[in-house]
Amino acid sequence: MIDHVAIVGAGFSGSLAAINLLRHDGPRATLIDRQPDAGAGLAYGAAHPSHLLNVRAANMSAFPDDPDHFVRWLDRRGLGEAGRTFVPRLAYGDYLRDLLDRAAADFPGRLRIVRGDASDVEAQDRVTIKLADGDCVIADAAILAVGNLPPHTPPEIDAAALAPARYAADCWNPAATAELGADDTVLVLGTGLTMVDVVLLLDAKGFRGRIVALSRRGLLPHAHAAPGEPWVPIKERPAPVLSRLVRTLRERAAAIGWRSAIDELRPFTQDMWRAASLAERERFIRHARPWWDIHRHRLAPAVATRIAALQESGQLRVVAGKIAFATERQEGVAVDWRPRGRSDTQGIVVQRIINCTGPQGHLHRTSEPLLHRLTQAGVIQPDSARLGIDVDEQMRVIGYDGVPNDRIFALGPMTRGAFWEIVAVPDIRNQAWTLARRLSNAHWVAEGL
Repeated sequence: MIDHVAIVGAGFSGSLAAINLLRHDGPRATLIDRQPDAGAGLAYGAAHPSHLLNVRAANMSAFPDDPDHFVRWLDRRGLGEAGRTFVPRLAYGDYLRDLLDRAAADFPGRLRIVRGDASDVEAQDRVTIKLADGDCVIADAAILAVGNLPPHTPPEIDAAALAPARYAADCWNPAATAELGADDTVLVLGTGLTMVDVVLLLDAKGFRGRIVALSRRGLLPHAHAAPGEPWVPIKERPAPVLSRLVRTLRERAAAIGWRSAIDELRPFTQDMWRAASLAERERFIRHARPWWDIHRHRLAPAVATRIAALQESGQLRVVAGKIAFATERQEGVAVDWRPRGRSDTQGIVVQRIINCTGPQGHLHRTSEPLLHRLTQAGVIQPDSARLGIDVDEQMRVIGYDGVPNDRIFALGPMTRGAFWEIVAVPDIRNQAWTLARRLSNAHWVAEGL
């Protein structure tokens, strides 16, 4: 019998798991996190007022069984009009913290928050989570909800050879966007959503220098549009064969628009991923993933407008290519980069490089102590696509012996190798809700009862 669940990570995934355990009259929950502010996590706790949600508020409820919950929360705070728009991420962070506070008040004695750094997890008759300070938490089951791992430094950059002020490996560190002059040039590695956040932050701080955003293909996320005409979505899951999927998407995009063609795949995406062979998954990652990402994960219209304005003014330049090498000089970092499709290189001197290449999940390359320890011990293993932690459909981690662990589970973006579509709020809330119901022995009860 599971009476107590320890959750490593108190961001969105972990907090929702704890809240849902209590909502479903399940086990007691202990949230363990090294950060002092539980609930919001990095995505919503470290945001700037200029950072907006990438999904309309009406689709951002924390609970799949109560889709209007976030809108009602906004209404109670006099923000009802915002319920139909893209609200600031800081507001969503407040929402998540409020949920956690309410859960603690509504279920006294059943939710504990421990500030600590989990260093190991051992599972025998029970589960022991060891903390870096020597303390430990004993539970009946553990959930790894560690969120996204930071990006790897590109091999062409020798971070140790660059001064700390020249290379920012952690774009969310306040120092990454601080102490820059009006004549400085910043090189941002990556052109996805993280780059957009950093550019908006630089703009909000009054930076008026040049920003060069570099990625292999130079692709920017597309913007959301106003809701279009209703359409009849597809009823059956498309075949998980990349060539056929591309053809189907093009046909549907011509008929109903590309946004609708992408959106109607949402109910099938996880099943398509699970049904695809390893070869098809690797083909998708290698050839189609960049285009999928910019169409699937979109910008709020106001954000897209601001990025376009920065490009038009010349302050922001987006280029496609790859760094050849980088050398620090007195005036900055001399970067040679090779434009896409060309063999020659171009040079640029920048005063700072900010790594926005996006989260990584390869367990053999991570410096995260807990995941490194669990991988070395064989408790967890990389998934076949090297995207994160290998889990089965019930979110049980799979060790090097190939056997799912009945006492250790994983949630959130680090399970993308099993589910692929598991980085956005609508998908993670379903995953956290499903696992909490299972651990509460409530999964057999019909929804809504």
